[in-house]
Amino acid sequence: MPLAQLSSAMSKVAWGRETVVERVLVALLAEGHLLIDDVPGVGKTTLVRGLAQSLDLTNRRLQFTPDLLPSDVTGFTFYDGKTQSFLFRPGPVFCNLLLADEINRTSPKTQSSLLEAMEERQVTVDGQVYPLPRPFMVVATENPIEYEGTFALPEAQLDRFLLRIRVGYPDAPDERQAMQAEGERQRPPLLPAVMSAQELEIAAQESGRIPVSDQVAEYAHAVVKATREHPALRLGVSPRGAIAWIRASRALAYLRQAAFVTPDHLRDLAAETLAHRLLLRPEPIAQGLTAADVVAQVVNAVPLPGAARRLG
Repeated sequence: MPLAQLSSAMSKVAWGRETVVERVLVALLAEGHLLIDDVPGVGKTTLVRGLAQSLDLTNRRLQFTPDLLPSDVTGFTFYDGKTQSFLFRPGPVFCNLLLADEINRTSPKTQSSLLEAMEERQVTVDGQVYPLPRPFMVVATENPIEYEGTFALPEAQLDRFLLRIRVGYPDAPDERQAMQAEGERQRPPLLPAVMSAQELEIAAQESGRIPVSDQVAEYAHAVVKATREHPALRLGVSPRGAIAWIRASRALAYLRQAAFVTPDHLRDLAAETLAHRLLLRPEPIAQGLTAADVVAQVVNAVPLPGAARRLG
């Protein structure tokens, strides 16, 4: 099975991070974008590079810096003296998999150049619309501990990421193994491509057909509605966020070879799919409350419907 081969290949560069690899594959199957938010040195870029190598897709890496311009991302129109006409030169965004490395180091103006690409899979330059290749996925990394020279992602852009995950530190045995292996090689291993674009498209279509019962959908809606009424929040989960949650849960059920989506699939992905879409009020922030804490409160407070509990 290509997905199993893909997971196995990525595990070679993601020591002991099976859950992280699973989340990456969820975003891939659900045709969503992924934001990896973690401290330096935990393997964010290595993980994404391993994904790019393992897929037979075009990929580009773009290092976001403060002087980056929107045209450096989308491309630009120029006058060609030889043909005496205006031509379009595509930017790095014209690929299947775009690694936006340290996306929060560039200005909001340049960050916003990705909004149309991420939502509509197209780019508009000088009034001309250019469709992007399919599939198209943005995997962005950011460093949450540095504030000098960085720009926080606007809420509109955060909402376009299907998942926001952390890589975390590996377990002690895995970290020791990585340290010993580093003495034998200076670079992460090159991974062969194990999944084609056609195989990925078939898997994505199959995952999108995983059934969601009325009871499970009602439970998901109750959680979403509860975020909109939570006293600690200025903004709850949007309809786009609710749909993304269901789509991601379908992909997770497919990866785990389940016949249908259960509340457990929803609960497993709740924090990573919903928390970055919430806006907290100032008082809870001052008290140390986080959006992930609110998601956990809501998920635990909303009762599982009887039929959904039996399915789970």
